[in-house]
Amino acid sequence: MRLLVVEDDKDINRQLAAALEGAGYAVDRAFDGEEAQFLGETEPYDAVILDLGLPKKDGVSVLEAWRSAGRTMPVLILTARDRWSDKVRAFDAGADDYVGKPFHLEEILARLRALLRRATGHATSELTSGPVRLDTRASRVLVNGTPVKLTSHEYRLLHYLMHHAGRVVSRAELVEHLYDQDFDRDSNTIEVFVGRLRKKLGVELIQTQRGLGYLIEPDASPALAPKGDTGQASGKREP
Repeated sequence: MRLLVVEDDKDINRQLAAALEGAGYAVDRAFDGEEAQFLGETEPYDAVILDLGLPKKDGVSVLEAWRSAGRTMPVLILTARDRWSDKVRAFDAGADDYVGKPFHLEEILARLRALLRRATGHATSELTSGPVRLDTRASRVLVNGTPVKLTSHEYRLLHYLMHHAGRVVSRAELVEHLYDQDFDRDSNTIEVFVGRLRKKLGVELIQTQRGLGYLIEPDASPALAPKGDTGQASGKREP
């Protein structure tokens, strides 16, 4: 999943980005309203954290512009403004949730998980396909109850495909949603990660739809036992 953090306070922006990356997300950052509006209108984000008090263009105006342009990604408002009228204006502009400052990072992560679940039609923090279970809260993957260690990009790929189980996802879409703006994107690496996941989780979990992309069925059953080390997904960057 690829997220955008819009916050003019550089320390808060950095802290949020670090926490989100640690939780397995690809993260882009913006520091003013004009940059945020451009990125939100041109990049396919899965969710956005948006501050209201931004330089150049305020957050509500940015959100209104996104919605007018047909951008439907979930938006979590983050602001020091606590007047009920500010909250009403933000929700009327198209906000999906609202958190006031100061905040706890764990609450931000939990609210984002909830927004992403609702956007993809899931009711809980655990995603299941046959014997494979992905716990989005702990960033952990298990096969038949046994933890399997994944690299950060392997986890991101599995996370995105399982959130969209039952739908064929193209390589181009995966590239857009798995890598941040500064990453050297190469769609060929998707095949590498898919191959690694098949070895670790089972050859039948991720199906290739020739010429279209990849598919995980909600009731898929991997044919192989898990291989490799056990543990949580790591933050190791892979090619």
